[in-house]
Amino acid sequence: MASAEPFGAPGIGPTWSASAKDVVTTALGPSRLWATVGLGIVNEVYWPSTGEPQIRDLGFIVADDHEWVEVKRVNHYQVTTPKPWVPLTRITHQGERYTLTLEFLPDPLRDVLLISFELAGAGYRLYPLLAPHLGATGWDNTAWVDEGALFAQGSAGNSLCLIAEHGFTRASAGYVGASDGWQDFNTNGRLTWEFARATNGNVALIGELNDQSGVLALGFAESPTGARTIATSSLVEGAASVREHFTAAWDRWHERIHLPATPHSDLEREAWRSAVVLKAHQDRTYPGATVASLSIPWGNSHNDAGGYHLVWARDTVETGLSLLALSDLEGATEMLSYLVATQSPDGHWSQNFFPDGSPYWNGIQLDEVGFPIVFARKALELGLTERPSIAPMVRNAAAYLARNGPISPQDRWEENPGASPFTLAVEVAALVAAAEWLDGTERTYALELADCWNERIEEWTYIEDTDVAHAHGVAGYYVRIGPPATEGGLRGRVQVQNRDGETVPASALVGLDFLYLARLGLREPTDPKLTDTLQVVDATLRVDTPNGAVYHRYPDDGYGENADGSPFDGHGIGRGWPLLAGERGHGELLLGKDPTPYLNTMARTTGPGGLMPEQVWDSDPIPERFLYPGKPSGSAMPLIWAHAEYLKLLAAAATGRPVELLEVVKARYGGERPRAATWFWRDAVPFAELDRTRTLVIEAGKPFTLEYSVDGGATWAGRDSAILGLGMHGVRFAAAELANCPNLRFRRPDGVEQTITIGRQGIPSPPAT
Repeated sequence: MASAEPFGAPGIGPTWSASAKDVVTTALGPSRLWATVGLGIVNEVYWPSTGEPQIRDLGFIVADDHEWVEVKRVNHYQVTTPKPWVPLTRITHQGERYTLTLEFLPDPLRDVLLISFELAGAGYRLYPLLAPHLGATGWDNTAWVDEGALFAQGSAGNSLCLIAEHGFTRASAGYVGASDGWQDFNTNGRLTWEFARATNGNVALIGELNDQSGVLALGFAESPTGARTIATSSLVEGAASVREHFTAAWDRWHERIHLPATPHSDLEREAWRSAVVLKAHQDRTYPGATVASLSIPWGNSHNDAGGYHLVWARDTVETGLSLLALSDLEGATEMLSYLVATQSPDGHWSQNFFPDGSPYWNGIQLDEVGFPIVFARKALELGLTERPSIAPMVRNAAAYLARNGPISPQDRWEENPGASPFTLAVEVAALVAAAEWLDGTERTYALELADCWNERIEEWTYIEDTDVAHAHGVAGYYVRIGPPATEGGLRGRVQVQNRDGETVPASALVGLDFLYLARLGLREPTDPKLTDTLQVVDATLRVDTPNGAVYHRYPDDGYGENADGSPFDGHGIGRGWPLLAGERGHGELLLGKDPTPYLNTMARTTGPGGLMPEQVWDSDPIPERFLYPGKPSGSAMPLIWAHAEYLKLLAAAATGRPVELLEVVKARYGGERPRAATWFWRDAVPFAELDRTRTLVIEAGKPFTLEYSVDGGATWAGRDSAILGLGMHGVRFAAAELANCPNLRFRRPDGVEQTITIGRQGIPSPPAT
């Protein structure tokens, strides 16, 4: 059937590919193309940066005169690479009467993906199916066939071209769900439609290859002509030459990377895969940008333009710290430069952003403000040359923490405001590290503030005498998140996201977040508070799978597939995270125990190509959804945070100390909770009583005059604030001024009166009521 106008415009609603990837690959060169492989075919291809997916997938139909199959639905294939550190992917699909071998090869010099194919089976022909999503959307694409090539163009002009070494016998463009090539086979059992052009919709292309073996070239450019030219150039050079250059570049990278030592060959193999994953996620259009995952969680159920191909400052730093563990100072330097470039003028980083720096979500997470400081300090400790731009970046970030901490608008799971032991640990370590770049009063203020916040961590996040404590036979434990004082603090309630606004007591939610108190050197790992919390976590969040023990983020987590295995749709059930098995392994290491079982778990919960998922399925198997206990769910895969955690745990196992532990923090605290000489009162973290031996500072983010009384309100005086540093102002009362006063009464700048009882020497300072 020949027609210029396919039917069914504009097509059904578009979706992305499933996020379960086999391999992520890119060339090391000027090329700006990244490809992912899942279910044995090409999934998204990203161009010209890691934040811009341009196709949904490029799959294959195998057919003869009697039957046809789509190989991804058969789902019977093997994945191989020539070396663990060379992501040259070879897929072998095995059917009853055919074998299809595919090789996916990014061209180092051009924005082109070469696909070598070889089909064995008498009478069979091969049909590539291409679903363009140019401009990071399945809508508003136009596809056409012209002079033996398949083209598509997005509304902004970006284009692709798919050509075959020996050409196509015939081809067609159609609308997805109506007149596309798959629907033709499904309706007619063979390729019968030959539509020339499908405009402005969710479109797809199909071609019938002339031969059973050859090479395809998929090229991307700003115009259709450019896409065809670049694809043709790659074919002219030839797959053999391109393959040689591709492999040589990865071999050179391999020679300058130093893996942590391990006696276990399987762990070493996974370490190389992890290192490749981190390298493959680094941008070249925007050097130093590292997206969280070249995938879209449960992408086959929606058309979200964001997915995980976004930059999170936290994930970038986790990756950068693992690069330092691999002795990759060059990669770490690029990341630091990129972090400097993407910092907001007020000192923070957006919740997440595209590689070009454009924000996507606009929340604030204070760990993402503190972590770049920790990263910069660690890089200098390991030999990075000081750059003039680092000091201003550090000061701006420290000032943001000082002005807005310690209570974070969001925790690291991007869900709740409050005091998280993870975020607090990062904030304190960051302030101590920042002091190395500060002078005079600013340095003093940063360290005094760090000491005060450090001492008060338990006040905000550690709870005793609860049902949970009694049930597990412990005195107390660290909560996952302590609500702000205005919302009840530790005795308040927390809204559980993705569960229709349900709230639970803060005391009911635990997590592994507290382990960073030990990893960053703020508490001894043997502190009973930590070991008791570990006991509670192991009893409530650990899930044993055939591939090892994984951990949930917190009880009743709603981020994951539904009970029937259907994709997360704003509701669901949180599953086990291999990343958290790595965090638990760090806890084991800090206690002087062997973390190898946790490394083994992370290595075994991977997909067919060794990629680590965000979550694994931890219920009964659902084969029709490809969900099996201890194996990847439909969440993001790979998750670079998980691969970074694996490498950091492997490094920690070799050295005996966490990668992120800073010498300056270790020297200041040595794992001991400090007794701060100065306590800082601010609206976000008030307190009702103070040991009379301490200095008191009432502080705010702008100059003010404090009205106060030291005689129970009989007389009042005024005192102007002074500059503390880092954008903060305060009124300071030396311990001697308050030694004989029963209390200090003062009026906040908004006129609300407060009272701080001046207690006897040595009493703990209780939380505000």
